[in-house]
Amino acid sequence: MRFSNTLLLLILCFLVIIWTVRSVPPLPPVRCDQTGCTVSNAYDVWPDRKNCNAANVTYPATEEELVKAVAYASEHNLKVKTVTKFSSTIPKLACPSGSDAILISTSKYNSAVEIKPDRLTVTADSGVSLRELIDKVEAAGFSIGTSPYWEGVSVGGLISTGSHGSSWSGRGGSVHDHVVGINLVVPATSSEGYAKVVSIVEGRDNELINAVKVSLGVLGVISKVKLSIEKAFKRSITYNFTSDVALEDTFMEHGKKFEFGDITWYPSRKTAVYRYDLRSPADVSGSGVNDFIGFQSNAILISKGVRALEKALETSKSENGKCKTADTTLAYKKLTGNGLKNNGLFFTGYPVIGTQGKLQSSGSCLYSSSLRVDVSCSWDPRYNGLSFYETTAMFPVSRFRGFLLDVKKLRDFKPERLCGIDIYNGILIRFIKGSKAYLGQTEDSVVIDFNYYRADDALTPRLNQDVMEEMEQMAFVKHGAKPHWGKNRKMGFFGVKQKYGPNFDKFLEVKNKLDPKEMFSSEWSDEILFGRESSKYDGCALEGIACVQKIDIVALPMVTSVDQALFIHKLGFADSPRLKFK
Repeated sequence: MRFSNTLLLLILCFLVIIWTVRSVPPLPPVRCDQTGCTVSNAYDVWPDRKNCNAANVTYPATEEELVKAVAYASEHNLKVKTVTKFSSTIPKLACPSGSDAILISTSKYNSAVEIKPDRLTVTADSGVSLRELIDKVEAAGFSIGTSPYWEGVSVGGLISTGSHGSSWSGRGGSVHDHVVGINLVVPATSSEGYAKVVSIVEGRDNELINAVKVSLGVLGVISKVKLSIEKAFKRSITYNFTSDVALEDTFMEHGKKFEFGDITWYPSRKTAVYRYDLRSPADVSGSGVNDFIGFQSNAILISKGVRALEKALETSKSENGKCKTADTTLAYKKLTGNGLKNNGLFFTGYPVIGTQGKLQSSGSCLYSSSLRVDVSCSWDPRYNGLSFYETTAMFPVSRFRGFLLDVKKLRDFKPERLCGIDIYNGILIRFIKGSKAYLGQTEDSVVIDFNYYRADDALTPRLNQDVMEEMEQMAFVKHGAKPHWGKNRKMGFFGVKQKYGPNFDKFLEVKNKLDPKEMFSSEWSDEILFGRESSKYDGCALEGIACVQKIDIVALPMVTSVDQALFIHKLGFADSPRLKFK
């Protein structure tokens, strides 16, 4: 397939920043009719591509209404799941079990944000959006120490799945480690009215708070979250686009030197982008904004066109086309500072200095405007835009160097086979501090994220699927990485109980105490929490549904080494629709 200048221009148009408009807001995750309700995630497709159903949904607006909703479910022995306004989770954590199950949405429980300057804390209803929380805290002269890069999350939702930024300093880069108190609504006895609020405070209730900080929604419904805050500060950011030579020897120094630093690695392009990111005093001049390119509004026609182009490259197995696309994408990111804007409108050069709240999180494609309705987030499912998987693995620092060297070995065999990752955001490398949360990191860790093409049909293999899945298996099997609870295909959670050791058992003790009837558990959340295999069906292995044990064709064990991956590739089985797993 020839890759013309027209197609390159199409990719460039996809990346063009639209300064003057805002986009169509995402669909609500819960939709109901006379037969019941369905709940989806932000991408409108779960990992198994199957619908999630519930009998009804309720929208409490106060803590009292939230208690009544839980009490009703408890009294009538109903299964319950909490769903947020954004539903950004990839795993099926928000899906309940049973035809009579109910959903509790926190989308209208979002009115209260209380700042206590003398105690350096902020308390928010669980449905408050991250952007609203950040703006109110900064308007009062304070900053939140960390937050995820994507702002399309609610306060309760982001801590439930371990959302994080990047930092080994202070309390660290994980938002749950900045939590100092939580109100949780749990089932209760009939004499207690079938539901009650448990107020949990750091220092006083450490057993409970270490479980509830990352709860996956299986302990109860988070009502209020209290976070530590700091006096307002600014940040100064510079991106250094350079060679990836010695990346395996420099990542640790970078994480220690720069409080909010990260690294974006484009392995096929042999490029590493080091983010030099340090705090600055609040009175330093600068009104910079981080409007990350991947989270900006895009014209709907352009999003459709880019998806169509990527499908064409997949169908024709055009590695060369994908590599040219990766080159164009990387060049544009370098030209535009990857969405940084010195004055809130344009990128004019480094460093970009602005407030913590404007540089930490972004997501301008979330917000609507009456000016135009033909732009949206590029993955909006209504417009057949981007569709992708996301793998996120968390490594102990001591294991990460070996992973980087293994990926380099894969890359050096045939670099163009990794261009499909570099079309998106390469491999994002971040740093998070060890945590006391039972389902958090027990030691300082390095986190990677990478996105890659997802086919419209479950039975359609991806181009270079063998190499990408080998990276997953090297991370989760060979190098012992833990999965991010709110991301990943299901195979990433296989054996997860053993990876958390005694802390996992401590979490289960609290779970059995707070929810003895397992009202908030479901078959899907159990599959994630306990890393259980799913039933086998056509396409399950291609979808990463943890139904792979061994490859029939060559009678090899599950691929766990670079050499095995290269062997399978050389045999010619890669990308074959006849590749079968049992």
